[in-house]
Amino acid sequence: MKYHQIDRDLFIKNRGKFMAQMKPKSVAVFNSNDIYPVSADSTLPFAQHRDIFYLSGVDQEESILLLFPDAPYEHQREMLFLKETSEHIAVWEGEKLTKERAFEVTGIRTVYWLQDFEKVLFEMMTHSETIYINTNEHYRATVATETREARFVKWWKDKYPAHAVAKSNPILQRLRSVKETEELDLIQKACNITELGFRRLLSFVKPNVTEYEIEAELIHEFIRNRSRGFAYTPIIASGNNANVLHYIENNQQCKAGDLILLDVAAEYANYSSDMSRTIPVSGTFTKRQKEVYNAVLRVKNEATKMLTTGTLWKQYHIEVGKLMTSELLGLGLIDTADVQNEKPEWPAYKKYFMHGTSHHMGLDTHDYGILTEPMQANMVFTVEPGIYIPAEGFGIRLEDNIIVQESGEPFNMMRNIPIEVEEIEELMNA
Repeated sequence: MKYHQIDRDLFIKNRGKFMAQMKPKSVAVFNSNDIYPVSADSTLPFAQHRDIFYLSGVDQEESILLLFPDAPYEHQREMLFLKETSEHIAVWEGEKLTKERAFEVTGIRTVYWLQDFEKVLFEMMTHSETIYINTNEHYRATVATETREARFVKWWKDKYPAHAVAKSNPILQRLRSVKETEELDLIQKACNITELGFRRLLSFVKPNVTEYEIEAELIHEFIRNRSRGFAYTPIIASGNNANVLHYIENNQQCKAGDLILLDVAAEYANYSSDMSRTIPVSGTFTKRQKEVYNAVLRVKNEATKMLTTGTLWKQYHIEVGKLMTSELLGLGLIDTADVQNEKPEWPAYKKYFMHGTSHHMGLDTHDYGILTEPMQANMVFTVEPGIYIPAEGFGIRLEDNIIVQESGEPFNMMRNIPIEVEEIEELMNA
C-alpha cells in the first residue's frame, strides 16, 4: 500500500467496540472483497471491504476475520485467516502478510492460513449459539454481483442451519459513523491531498484545456502524495455538462467564459475526502456567475452551522431548503407564485437544487450512518448545495467536509481549500 502504516491501536479499539455489542455466545465473520475479473486474465484493482479493514487494518484479498468474545480460550476470541504466502507468491504477486506481519498490522495474535478456516469455524460453532453475518444495508446500496460475503452466507446457512443469525450491519452503522481521532486524522490527510490537487489546477486551467487533462493533473498530484487516487469517479464538468449531476465522461474541451464544476477528491488509507468547487475557465467570473456562486456559498456557510449534535438529518434538509428558496427568489429563478404553488414532496427550489445537501463520510464516500438518528460529535458530513441552470449554460456546486463538534462551531476539514471568488480569481491569474 502507498499509505503509511496505521497504528494498530485503532483497529484493536474498533474490534473492542464491536464485540462489546455482540450477543452472548455469538461469532461474527467478516470477509475481504473479491478481486473482480474483467476478461481473459485481467482483473479490476483490488479494493478492500471497508468493514474488515475497519476492524482489522488488513488490506489484502482472501482474508477472513472471526470474532468470538465468549470463546472458551482467550486466543480464540480474535482470529485472522490469510492466504498462505510463500517465496513463489512474493516473486509473482509481491509480498503478502506473514503471520508475524499480520500481528504488527492488526494486533491479532491468532493468525491461521485460509485452508484452516472451515476446521476452526466448526470448533467455534460447537461453542456458540448465534452467528453475525455481514450484509450490505446501506440506504444507497445496489448490489448486482454475488460478493464473497454473500457466498459465505449461503454456505454457512447450509452448513449450520440450527444456529441463530444476527446482523453486523446495524452495529457497524453506528460505530463507523462516529469517528475516532485517528480516523479524523486520516480523513484530514485525504482532504490535504485534495487541496494540493486543487491548487495545482488553479494555475493550470486555461481556455481550451480538456476535462481529461484536468483529471490527469489531479491524479498526478494525488498519487505523488501517497494516495491510491480518486476517492470516487471524478466529475469534471465544463459548461452545460455541470447540469448532469453525475457527469463522468470528462472528455470535452473547456471553453472561454464557461465554468467548470469539479467534484473530485483524494482517498488516503481507504478513507475518503469529498470536495466540490466551481471555477471559471478564463480565470474570472462574469457578474451573473458570481451572483449565483455567492448564493450557493451563502447556503453552504449557513448549512454548515446547522451540523451540530442533536440535529436530525431530515429537519436539517428542510431548513436548507428554506435557505435555498430565499436565494433563488433573490436570483429571479423562482417567484413567490412558484413557492405558493409548490408541492410538499417537490418544493419549488428543487427545480434548481435537486439533490441532498449532506451525507456521512469516512471509509466510504457515502459512509455508514443512520439518518433517522440525531447527529453526534465526531460524525463527518459533507455539505454540498448547488444551483443548476441549463438555460444559462452552467451549474455551480460547492462542497466541504465537516466534523460535528461536541460543542461550538462545526469544524471544516477543507477550511484551507480556496473557495471565495476573489481568492480563486487571484490564484488563477497569478
